[in-house]
Amino acid sequence: MKGTIAIEEAIIDQAGVQAHSFAQFQSLMRPGGDPASGLSAHEKRLLDIHDERLQKMDEHGVEYMLLSLTSPGCQGEADPEKARKMAQVANDYLAREVKKNPKRFGGFAALSMHNAQDAAEELRRAVKELGMFGGLVNDFQSKGANGEEKVYFDTPDYDAFWETVQELNVPIYLHPRYAIPQDLQPGTRYGDRKHLLGAGVQFHLDLSWHLYAICSSGIFDRFPKVQIVAGHLGENIPFNLWRADHWINHPFKRGSRPMKHDYGYYWKHNVSITTSGNFNTRGLKYCIEELGLDRCLYAIDTPYETIEEGQNWWKSVDLPEDQKDAVARKNAIRLFNLPLKV
Repeated sequence: MKGTIAIEEAIIDQAGVQAHSFAQFQSLMRPGGDPASGLSAHEKRLLDIHDERLQKMDEHGVEYMLLSLTSPGCQGEADPEKARKMAQVANDYLAREVKKNPKRFGGFAALSMHNAQDAAEELRRAVKELGMFGGLVNDFQSKGANGEEKVYFDTPDYDAFWETVQELNVPIYLHPRYAIPQDLQPGTRYGDRKHLLGAGVQFHLDLSWHLYAICSSGIFDRFPKVQIVAGHLGENIPFNLWRADHWINHPFKRGSRPMKHDYGYYWKHNVSITTSGNFNTRGLKYCIEELGLDRCLYAIDTPYETIEEGQNWWKSVDLPEDQKDAVARKNAIRLFNLPLKV
């Protein structure tokens, strides 16, 4: 069958259920809910690949999913050795599951980002030995005795990682994560406003900062073939590109900015966006006009969004057929070099 290709779709492995400590996020995801029952239901949806998930794919017309370890993944593990091992275990698990049905599933590598070398080595192993199509990282890497430090990937310390990304010619998906406990204390911006946490507000506010940082760091000047992907219609950045470019291009900033080009240039050459969890037809049309058709891809964000909702929306999108086909499948096949017929 030729259906949609969905590329931001979460899973977890049994080892990850323990390591992720989902309980700390349950009250944030569902305030007032029953932690025990909600937790087990959420785990069940993430653990499922070949049963209800596949049935819903068949029922609603999803041909293929690229699966990835759910947030925060290895980025939530502050101990470098534990994070490195978590990535290996999760990637081995996902590779085994994909092999059970490679016509319907592929995988992104989970990566410990405590240092560039570990990240580069695991990405290389995942791509070359496990057959994965790229990597996914969940915003910043937690670090420190209490996980209080945040490490971002726009510094020269990570050049060895980005060099490997370019060499392997696979994209890196930048995905959000919940705020760390230190940012939930009274008196902090989220601590007194927990209703802002999560996908509705906090995710795109926090991750968009990291995306701007990467784009402005000079990484794409040093490694011009690197490709990254931002979900949820680009974490709202496409709608701010004119203003961001207007100010970064001012004469008083041109001489001191760390990148050669403006943000818009990189978003048209190095960044792709997906529809994951942002089923906004007018927003998608704007992104196509602003970034170009080949920069826009389809995703659902299962199991945080349902396959049914994503597909029902997609069937209602009134794009020309060639554009719709490009977003639904052709762009993903090209960008990730998927083993599927166009």
